[in-house]
Amino acid sequence: MANHQKDFLFVLIKSLSKSEKRQFKIFASRLETSSNTKFIELFNILDKSETYDEKLILKSGSIKKVQLSNLKSYLYKQILVSIRLNIPSQNMRYQLREQIDFAAILYNKGLYKQSLKILDKTKILALENDEKLMAYEIVEFEKLIESQYITRSIQGRADELVVQAKELNYRNTISSKLSNLSLQLYGIMLKTGYVKTDAEYTYIDDYFKKHIAKLDQNKFGFREKYWFYNANLWRSFLVQDFLSCYKYALKWVTLFYENPSMIYLNPVFFLKGNHYLLESLYMLKYKTKFKEYLELLEETIKDSRFPVNDNIASLSFLYVYNNKLNLHILEGTFAESEYLIPEVLYKLKMHTDHLDEHHEMLFYYKFASIYFGNEKYAECILYLEKIINNKNLSMREDLMCFARLLCLIAHYELGKDYYLENQLKNTYKFLLKMNDLHEVQKEIIKFLKNLNSIYPTDIKKEFIKMRTRFVELEQNTYEKRAFLYLDIISWLESKIENRKISVIIKEKAKLNNR
Repeated sequence: MANHQKDFLFVLIKSLSKSEKRQFKIFASRLETSSNTKFIELFNILDKSETYDEKLILKSGSIKKVQLSNLKSYLYKQILVSIRLNIPSQNMRYQLREQIDFAAILYNKGLYKQSLKILDKTKILALENDEKLMAYEIVEFEKLIESQYITRSIQGRADELVVQAKELNYRNTISSKLSNLSLQLYGIMLKTGYVKTDAEYTYIDDYFKKHIAKLDQNKFGFREKYWFYNANLWRSFLVQDFLSCYKYALKWVTLFYENPSMIYLNPVFFLKGNHYLLESLYMLKYKTKFKEYLELLEETIKDSRFPVNDNIASLSFLYVYNNKLNLHILEGTFAESEYLIPEVLYKLKMHTDHLDEHHEMLFYYKFASIYFGNEKYAECILYLEKIINNKNLSMREDLMCFARLLCLIAHYELGKDYYLENQLKNTYKFLLKMNDLHEVQKEIIKFLKNLNSIYPTDIKKEFIKMRTRFVELEQNTYEKRAFLYLDIISWLESKIENRKISVIIKEKAKLNNR
């Protein structure tokens, strides 16, 4: 996946489309002189290279080592300038920024009325598209011009600008407070994980209420609503209130569908909202709604008006395919989902510079779950070991933990007692180091550890006993999330009833018509 040690210039050049490369060469030809042909040569060398190799660059002979650093910086800047000049006209933020720049040019030339005219039109456009930060910047610019020069543009102009500035400042402050709260809750999630006790639940609940106590929701515009739903969603995830997660993720997504222009202006926020909505539905096992919103998301992405760039393409792939796999896991259609695995692997290579290792490992865990459901335990173990052997997943101990537990069960199914014994020891050592060890994880380890010492005639009784224990744990608010990673109950039922786990899960999915 994304290797952040790669050379930034090389990664930028490799991210360019054919049209962007062509545009850059046309742009660069205007700059071409005897003194700067080297930066064009450097571009051509890197464009043709499969990997960044400084020796290959210096081998060309025309570029010296002492020049390379400055040449790379210059080329990097010129590529960005070229892209900036060819930004699609439908990008509203670039349009607004461009108009503000034009107004600044006119202001610097002393053409104050022309500058104010552009600013006024741009401000209206900014407000129509809920770009309140830019609108506030424009008002401050207008105040500067009006306070320094006698334009006599409109009577009572000063009062009008003061009122606008106050209103925009208030709204931007609310958005900032809510976005700060959302980020702080996300930070708590990374630092301490999901709440595990009533005391932790109370702390998060009080913390959240304290920060939103003085806010008047009736005065919220689009952006304030967005951040309010975002903050509520993170609070819900933290306390593992999945129904509340669904409620606020739905509000988030509905807000965009009710304001379609915002989908195309804020595609990343739209995609993330849909991902959280689908994740909530997956946690709640609301299969019907899950399929409905996944199909709606795919339709929206295919719309010709939906923006296209590398970042959006990577996020669209990530969220759509992650949830396609989730749907198959939810329905127990493991055999039907295997075709997606080579497709996802191919797309992972395509988006390698835009996705982090965590997301790659998450896909591997889903592959392993699918192979486990198809009773292809060797293939399951292959992908789990890719996760277990990864040394860079310290932020996702839960993923590492359940990968190890599923690997234990897969080894048990293969009858590899020697490997199982080693796996048990390694997994137990790993779990001891974890800060948020759950009862579910403890019980799985204890259960598997005791299996080899149980007489064959008593194994079924042990499976029944453990199923009863896990059903009890599933009702615990602070334990139920573990069962979304590992459906240990369905596996136990498959052993008790001597049936395939895929059949068990399919039957459960049919009974759950939500």
